[in-house]
Amino acid sequence: MTLTSHSPTDSTTMVIKPRVRGFICVTSHPIGCQRNVQDQIEFVKKQGPISNAPKKVLVIGSSTGYGLASRIVAAFAGGAGTIGVFYERPSEGGKPATPGWYNSAAFEIAAKKAGLCAINLNGDAFSDELKANTIEAIKKELGQVDLVIYSLASPRRKHPITGVVHNSVLKPIGQVYVSKTLDTDKEVVKEITVEPASPEDIVETQAVMGGEDWEMWIDQLSAAGVLADGAKTVAYSYIGPEVTWPVYRDGTIGVAKTQVEKAAQRINEKLAVSGGKAYVSVNQAVITQASSAIPVVPLYISLLFKILREKNMLEGCIEQIYRLFAVQLYSGNAPELDEAGRIRVDNLEMRADVQSKIKELWPQVTTENLKTVSDFEEYKSEFVKLFGFGVPGVDYEKEVDPACL
Repeated sequence: MTLTSHSPTDSTTMVIKPRVRGFICVTSHPIGCQRNVQDQIEFVKKQGPISNAPKKVLVIGSSTGYGLASRIVAAFAGGAGTIGVFYERPSEGGKPATPGWYNSAAFEIAAKKAGLCAINLNGDAFSDELKANTIEAIKKELGQVDLVIYSLASPRRKHPITGVVHNSVLKPIGQVYVSKTLDTDKEVVKEITVEPASPEDIVETQAVMGGEDWEMWIDQLSAAGVLADGAKTVAYSYIGPEVTWPVYRDGTIGVAKTQVEKAAQRINEKLAVSGGKAYVSVNQAVITQASSAIPVVPLYISLLFKILREKNMLEGCIEQIYRLFAVQLYSGNAPELDEAGRIRVDNLEMRADVQSKIKELWPQVTTENLKTVSDFEEYKSEFVKLFGFGVPGVDYEKEVDPACL
């Protein structure tokens, strides 16, 4: 799916500017996205190779955030051939593609330039059709895979067996949730009230995010004989601070995440016969399209980033995932697990001194002091970078073809 130049007769060039609406930017910049990918690649190269890294990797949900970072680390720290599965919209009618489309095209270009296999599969990862297409691609291009990363962040899922479309919700359970939040458009700190979930909401959210699809992927890959002996699989999760627990860890998504951990236990039992392992990796809060949609989280991240930056501990997706691979998954030693059997790459975020500072600042932050007690300006900058804007070295006044890289 590499984007290539059109002929002069059908080429459309334009100046692309960011158009932000709430927690989404409805435009994206191909050159800025490509530069973002290249910057992550350069970071990985500077860290050096990971000697025990996997060589054949499948990333499900590979186009942005932690999934994209996983693919970059696997390829450029381990020399892996990769297959990336995602659901993104290409450029149509002169409109820009989604940033994940540009990211995936940029990765493919860079990986192939480095002599690495890079296969992109665009479609519904929940469907049996795309699972089958992925299995065929693995057989043809890689033979087998020795690592499967599961990093989907979809709000809805069409069940491949029943055909029912399930929609996840972000709600507390058993109580109304009242807290501070940040209106990022108006730059206003205000109170938010979230009504409790219904029993149906809980079931729906579990159906989308509860680990069933991860287990289906592993079952079908295993049945097809494309999982190598000793293969690892990792699903990404998040726990977060106490200020978000009512709406997150103790809410509908938290219940679904608990189901992911139970799925990991079942997958572990299935893979044990071939020496494989399944892990849940709890990662740090970062600015992504998904996290920006969660009430309270943009305000929390703005405070968190300021504290971590002052302590020289701030990490983005690529830093987190390089550390996950180098220190936990492929150091030559068994990963260090918490009491629930999870890998904790959020250990810097959850340090006692960091979280105590969050608790101190949370009641103090207001609209008036937002930009002094938090890193909100940096939050805004990093948010638009997700869509390829505000990236150093990119000329945003220059016309570009939205269908090309």
